[in-house]
Amino acid sequence: MKRVLTALALIPIVVWVVLGANAWVFLAVLVTVACLCYREYNDIAAGYGFGAPGVVGYGAGLLLLIWWDFPWGVMVGITVVVLGMVMRERDLAHALPRAGLLLTGVLYVFGCWKCARPLRELNPHWLMYGLLLNWVGDIGAYYIGRPFGKHKLAPRVSPKKSWEGSIASVCSSAVVGTLYLRRFLPGVPWWQAAALSVAANIAGQLGDLAESAMKRGAHVKDSGVILPGHGGLLDRVDSTLFALPVIYAYLRLV
Repeated sequence: MKRVLTALALIPIVVWVVLGANAWVFLAVLVTVACLCYREYNDIAAGYGFGAPGVVGYGAGLLLLIWWDFPWGVMVGITVVVLGMVMRERDLAHALPRAGLLLTGVLYVFGCWKCARPLRELNPHWLMYGLLLNWVGDIGAYYIGRPFGKHKLAPRVSPKKSWEGSIASVCSSAVVGTLYLRRFLPGVPWWQAAALSVAANIAGQLGDLAESAMKRGAHVKDSGVILPGHGGLLDRVDSTLFALPVIYAYLRLV
């Protein structure tokens, strides 16, 4: 019941922020969500025993997220600075793993969320579409995978996920995603809408498994407790973080 009530409370707010709010409100929400996600990632990373990445990740991540035409040479500079800072570790065997955890978190959280801005500026329905794929895919996987799932998808990473649920997730996202694009972005050919929906869903499922693998490696069940019935915020957006770059790449290439 908590899971349903939380979803019912959040969905109208998310829809308004994406489709109706002005640019400054959207950016404020995006920054807040990204920082909350990074905080949860920070806690997961600390479970690996090399120390939490810390506040440097927030600074580098916000720079990446907010700086519109972010020059990737700056990322190289950030990498050099981070490597220089972790050399001050008492145990130098922790220096490189900690730097890796920090830079991975910056790109994983802030880098993926950065794709939300150009998608919304091109047309808010592109971002809404990316979020919708995540929601629909989760519903399809849950209601088909739970009663009918017999073949494990990735038992070492996420024992409850099945191939049946995964296929249901792809199919439901393909149908709903194609219909959504044809309704709100009719310039997209139906076959491209279907192919993009499938590709973004598969990327989202990989994102879900990636976060599960990170949590299992850190011996953590949920990324947090901020969402009653759902766990952490990162648990809810792990699929979206991998799906948005796929949609953005499609728009850049096609």
